[in-house]
Amino acid sequence: MRHRRNTTKLKRSASHRRSLLANLACSLIEHGKIKTTLGKAKALRPVAEKLITLAKRDDLHSRRLAIAFLHQKETVKKLFAEVAPASKDRQGGYCRITKLGPRTSDAAPMAIIEWVDRSVEAEAEAAAEEPAVATAAAE
Repeated sequence: MRHRRNTTKLKRSASHRRSLLANLACSLIEHGKIKTTLGKAKALRPVAEKLITLAKRDDLHSRRLAIAFLHQKETVKKLFAEVAPASKDRQGGYCRITKLGPRTSDAAPMAIIEWVDRSVEAEAEAAAEEPAVATAAAE
């Protein structure tokens, strides 16, 4: 029985799985939205949400823990400066997983994982770009 066994193995060793999740988390922080398999997205969600909770504390120890996991200082800077402050009022549930359907080559179930607060930021950016496009077209 699988009682209380929550780790998804993803058919990898522990070190490979840790590296994979760290790289996926870095990509998610960097781009705000990534397309991956459903299993990897489900395994990434708790990792990403724990990183946000860590970044919301915003002290030296939490930065060092984030750097120890992610191994990329620039990504950690972005996590603490942009991603975590956008989620400061949220008590959890920072990620959204949207199922896409099977991949063409091997029929693996695909999904998009993104920050929930990203949609608000993306709408604000799109609204800021629309007047610039309209004035460029008028000239």
